[in-house]
Amino acid sequence: MTTRMKQGIVAFGVGFALMTGAAAAESFRISTGSQGGSWFPLGGAIKNFIEKASPGTKVSVMPGAGIANVKGVQKGKFPVAFANSVSTVDGIEGRAPFKSKLDKVCNLGTLYPQYLQVIALKSAGIKTIADFKGKALTTQPRGNTGEQMARVLLGAYGMTYKDMSKVHQVSYNDAVALLKDNHAQAFVLGTALPAGSVMNIATARDIMVVPVPKAIYDDLKKVNPAFQFTKVPAGSYPGVDKDVPAVAYATHVIAGCDVSEAIGYKVLTAIADNIDDLASITKSMKGLTIKMMGADIGVPWHKGAIKFYKEKGVWTDAMEQAQQKLLSLMGQ
Repeated sequence: MTTRMKQGIVAFGVGFALMTGAAAAESFRISTGSQGGSWFPLGGAIKNFIEKASPGTKVSVMPGAGIANVKGVQKGKFPVAFANSVSTVDGIEGRAPFKSKLDKVCNLGTLYPQYLQVIALKSAGIKTIADFKGKALTTQPRGNTGEQMARVLLGAYGMTYKDMSKVHQVSYNDAVALLKDNHAQAFVLGTALPAGSVMNIATARDIMVVPVPKAIYDDLKKVNPAFQFTKVPAGSYPGVDKDVPAVAYATHVIAGCDVSEAIGYKVLTAIADNIDDLASITKSMKGLTIKMMGADIGVPWHKGAIKFYKEKGVWTDAMEQAQQKLLSLMGQ
């Protein structure tokens, strides 16, 4: 072999290595939640774990919201996002606030339960959601699952925003200020328990958690199987000395169904390998297992998730059957 041929082979090898290295070093974005919530810092931690485990991969984290994130993944605005199971399932099935069925949103894994929290000032005389009539309500901005759920809860009692004296659709920080100053008497939000914003309100005002009755849950469950009946345990907040009936759903991570298998796999690996560290950010993740991450919540799994769960030995025939049923629902 001549020197020139050897040089050519070496050059080809270097070029091929560079090309394959570039392909492996994918850069992508994760859309999370508002600053002050749990999703944004979780996204930042996952970014750091991915970049440490995969040198050359660059991940950027951006703020978002539950419903807006699902719509964004469907439209290809970003490949990966945090979401709430109830909103994602609404999208898959084409229910409001979505205008049509989504066919490009796939599930990576479940992280922890989100509680639909209905908070009221004790001084407002609110005992049930029916007592919201004529009161000032604050909830999250449009695009958040909590805001949509405020509409759903009011609708269950034959009310709309028009029945409130005022409706504030604002950030957590602004909601805290409104209730502390009595410019609002009720607060509906969907987040982990306990919520820092609610704790903040409780430092200045006496609060109560308004119950969501089992009958209301039953109606919600008929429409959306992602709902779960649960309770806000006594002691969750100052002054809450009894368990309060509530509904919950799951925080999960989604990806565009056409997003590469490698990206989905990297995100799940970063989560599974660092659960204890992530639980220090959100206590609700304590005790999370890979089997729990792979729970069927009515959203088809991403190809990276299928690879991950099969490798971890938790992929079952039931999961395969659910996957085929969901893909059929999505027309795939």
